[in-house]
Amino acid sequence: MAVILITGGARSGKSARAEALVRSFPAQPPIYIATAEAHDAEMEARIARHRARRGTGWIEREVPLDLVPALLATDGGGARLVDCLTLWLSNLMHAGRNWEDEVDALAAAVPGLKSPVVFVTNEVGLGIVPDNALARLYRDAAGIMNQVIADVADKVEFVVAGLPMKLK
Repeated sequence: MAVILITGGARSGKSARAEALVRSFPAQPPIYIATAEAHDAEMEARIARHRARRGTGWIEREVPLDLVPALLATDGGGARLVDCLTLWLSNLMHAGRNWEDEVDALAAAVPGLKSPVVFVTNEVGLGIVPDNALARLYRDAAGIMNQVIADVADKVEFVVAGLPMKLK
C-alpha cells in the first residue's frame, strides 16, 4: 500500500500529477473521492473540467465532509485519489466541525489502509500574511493539516509548473 501526498500552488498541475499516479497502480478501476461542492456556476465549470480531463473509467464518490468513512468503505478496491484536502478542510471549518480532530482521525486511519491513496492538497502558506483572522486561521490550519498528513505519507511531492519535486 502506498500513501502519497501531492502539494503545490493553484494551477500547478497537482491534480493531473495525482491522476497519473493513481492510474499507474495495477488495481483498477481507480476511485476519485471529490471533496468539492458546486455552490456556483464557476465551481460547476471547474468540476466539469476535472471530469473531462480524467476521462471515463473512474468510480466517483462525492465526499465533502466524511472522508475517513469514505476511505474505509473504498479500501480493498482500486487506488484512490482524494482531491482535495484543503477543500475538505474548508468544508469542515464551514460546517463548524473540529478540524483538528478530523485531521487526527485521518492520520490515524491512513496506516491501516490496504489500497493505495493519493491525496492532493494546496500549499497556501507561501504568500503574504492574510489581512483577516478567518483567512489566517485557514492558512494556519492548512499548514498544520499538510504537516500531519505528510508525516504519515510514504511519499510527498511538491508540484510547480507541472513538474513534481520529491520531498519525501
